[in-house]
Amino acid sequence: MKKIVLAYSGGLDTSVILKWLIDQEFEVIAYLADVGQNEDLQAAKEKALRCGASKVFVEDLKQEFVEKYVFQALKGGAIYEGRYLLGTSIARPVIAKRQIEIAVAEGAEYVAHGSTGKGNDQVRFELAYYALCPGIKVIAPWKDAQFLEQFKGRPDLLAYAKSKGIDIDSATDKPPYSMDANLMHISYEGGVLENPMTPPPAGMFRMTVDPSKAPDKPLRLSVSFEKGVPVSVVNFDTGAKKQGSLELFKYLNQVGGENGVGRIDIVENRYVGIKSRGVYETPAGSILWTAHRDLELICLDRQVLRLKEKLVPELADIIYNGYWFSPEMEFLSTAVEQTQQYVNGTVHLELYKGSITVLGRESPNSLYNPELASMDIEGGYDQKDAKGFIRVNSVRLAAYQSMKQRFQG
Repeated sequence: MKKIVLAYSGGLDTSVILKWLIDQEFEVIAYLADVGQNEDLQAAKEKALRCGASKVFVEDLKQEFVEKYVFQALKGGAIYEGRYLLGTSIARPVIAKRQIEIAVAEGAEYVAHGSTGKGNDQVRFELAYYALCPGIKVIAPWKDAQFLEQFKGRPDLLAYAKSKGIDIDSATDKPPYSMDANLMHISYEGGVLENPMTPPPAGMFRMTVDPSKAPDKPLRLSVSFEKGVPVSVVNFDTGAKKQGSLELFKYLNQVGGENGVGRIDIVENRYVGIKSRGVYETPAGSILWTAHRDLELICLDRQVLRLKEKLVPELADIIYNGYWFSPEMEFLSTAVEQTQQYVNGTVHLELYKGSITVLGRESPNSLYNPELASMDIEGGYDQKDAKGFIRVNSVRLAAYQSMKQRFQG
């Protein structure tokens, strides 16, 4: 039989896909990636075996996800269309990478996923597969004519599951939207959220409390960075200190969520050409992006900072569109690393009812000179020099105005 490694979640879709692949005479190896989605992966493993998987791999990728993917995006300041912190987009390459490694180790010629033909994830998974293993063969059932003919909608999936003895208890109590969760965020889309005028349903959010119901007392904390990477968090109210990438990230998710931090509701542009409404919760990510950006302002040279800012939309597009394993990503990552070598220091923050306020920042590599900035201290800056500076920079403005007057007169 042909071997295939299926990215499996334990849900209705991938369980049906697993059985359907067996019907197509594949030996199916199920692969479950733990990226912090807080699901019962042991139960999913047992379900995959009951569905007929020959093997099931459950891989803990949380540490790798945070250190090599989330923090890489953080150092680059990647944010899509000015608001989205790319939680789903960042998770897909780490999942796909391990799936390919398993396929190679198991001698499987094929890999499969359960992403739909209208979303971004199909692109992200398949571009990663082909980049990491050019000879791999990909089965994407939701783009397969035979599969689509057999399964025209959810009723067909449920009927097939029942006929094959697949447990569908969890499938009958589906919320009126789809969710994707990992350590970085939870995303919500589809269903009732497809109408951009429909507010998120009450009780939908899982990571964050309603900001209006968050504590009435602000929470003060600090985040310290070394070369652009978060290394510790201190809570000034409790004295708690967290170190280590995974520990501090989980802690920021906790305290950020308790204070209602990290919610956004946007209409974004998918790579496949469709506009999509998405609602996201990203507490730790929102705190770290705010702190990191503030520290860069004191540590980076003006022109370096401006050049880096021009790269942010490009980097975000690369990640969002699924090109993590690409030459352009390698190029921009190298440039980003160069900018981060002096981004060391601590940022002091306040969390309060959904807001993040920077209270101060300190760095051994600070380029801020209080004597130069002071209005009361000369500090080696001759203010008379500004006269010539302004005159030189006004030459082109005067020339432009003269031209306009000649043209209009």
